[in-house]
Amino acid sequence: MSTDKDENHQRLKAAVHYTVGRLCQKIGEEHRREFSRQAIAAIAETTFRQCDTFAKDLEAFARHGKRSTVSAEDVKLAARRSTALSIYIQKKSEEFNQEQRDLKKNTGKRKSRDTEEESRE
Repeated sequence: MSTDKDENHQRLKAAVHYTVGRLCQKIGEEHRREFSRQAIAAIAETTFRQCDTFAKDLEAFARHGKRSTVSAEDVKLAARRSTALSIYIQKKSEEFNQEQRDLKKNTGKRKSRDTEEESRE
């Protein structure tokens, strides 16, 4: 790894560790439990490795599809290993698609009203 890549890797790892620590602290407060430093470090390392694997899978799926951009379908495919995650991502994808359709409908209506007003003038 080059120096810049190594530095970015360490920063990202530190950010994941910090975030995991904050989440553990919040969950610990809610359930009146404490997480040891070792437990937080282990969770952070596992999270970082899983995210790395997930990112590599997404890149491979996009490359296999001869695309340079990762698509929602790639994410769904990568999430298939976890039933709960797959269901959650599918649900969010459907919600997003519905919002996009609703936006297009509203934008289409607005354009037709604007066109109507212009033709009246």
